[in-house]
Amino acid sequence: MIYYLNRFSVFVIILFLGLFSKIQGQQPNIVIIYADDMGYGDLNAQNPDSKILTPNLDRLAAEGMRFSDAHSSSGICSPSRYALLTGTYHWRRQHGIIDSFGGPFFDQTDVTLPQVLKNNGYQTACIGKWHLGWNWNLKMIPQVK
Repeated sequence: MIYYLNRFSVFVIILFLGLFSKIQGQQPNIVIIYADDMGYGDLNAQNPDSKILTPNLDRLAAEGMRFSDAHSSSGICSPSRYALLTGTYHWRRQHGIIDSFGGPFFDQTDVTLPQVLKNNGYQTACIGKWHLGWNWNLKMIPQVK
């Protein structure tokens, strides 16, 4: 599922989670699963007739909070991921797939969802392929002889 969240939606979600966490006395965990080529009905939690067994995702859905009324800003990976992370409409910047080691999609002035979460006491991680460019300094692992 590819979801597009505009800046207002991201703000409302963070505000709601912040208020909810104050009531509970702790910050909730936030897990965003962003999958290519996955339909709404692929998970058993959303379609009991699904042919794909998804017990762990079903458990996450049952024990957590789901946001299921959202829309993709693009049918391809780089722009839709950029939109999710920044709440910015990608067409104003570009609309193609970024090469794995191409220039970064982000500008220095972009504020990302992980930055907002870190500023509110969260630890963040990104796992997987994002196709949003590459300008990181690599730390090479020494080879064992």
